[in-house]
Amino acid sequence: MKKILFIMSLFLLTGTSMTYAQLSKEQIKERKANLKLSQSELNDKASKTARKEAKRLKKQGWQSAPGALPLEKQLDKSYMMQMEYDADMFPKYIMAEAMSIGENYDAAKMQAIELAKQNLAGQIQTEVTALIENTVANKQLEAEEAASIVQTISAAKNLISQSIGRTIPVVEVYRSLPNKNKEVLVRLAYSQEMAKAAAKKAVREELEKKGEELHNKLDKLLGW
Repeated sequence: MKKILFIMSLFLLTGTSMTYAQLSKEQIKERKANLKLSQSELNDKASKTARKEAKRLKKQGWQSAPGALPLEKQLDKSYMMQMEYDADMFPKYIMAEAMSIGENYDAAKMQAIELAKQNLAGQIQTEVTALIENTVANKQLEAEEAASIVQTISAAKNLISQSIGRTIPVVEVYRSLPNKNKEVLVRLAYSQEMAKAAAKKAVREELEKKGEELHNKLDKLLGW
């Protein structure tokens, strides 16, 4: 019996090691940071701002999703992540919020998440367009080249949305409507680094479809 338990334990440990081996160092670091943050959240009292906002939302009928953190804690986490900056003092995360109504909770939640991802894609699209316009102002790109890239970015919102990887659910609340439908509100956080990668993938694919070689020049100018 002891031998069987030992073999099972060894198998589980090996499986865990293989799973971690498939993750990048950055993903492992992010997971550990999120775990540490989650443990801290359970012990610390929510900020005054979060408690005030939670009180307002509760009056409107919103409540935490089953199994989720208390509303105050969720809002606290959201505010904390919005205040995180990288080494260049740019926001570390892009935040997006969306609401949806459905006959049941799961359907409303799935739709809200998709809408939030579209919101993220729109923000990424706007940010990249601004970067392109800046390169024109600095005369790093010809006006015709920039126009072609901006047109490509404008048409790439759906591709950017499809390229969006793992988002971080920060807030998930719902309320029951008089007609028994469920309204779900979600707030997602998305890494700026992953956002850059999603934009790069989408823009490169669109430019390559057109047979244009501008993606190499774009990579160099934007540091992609």
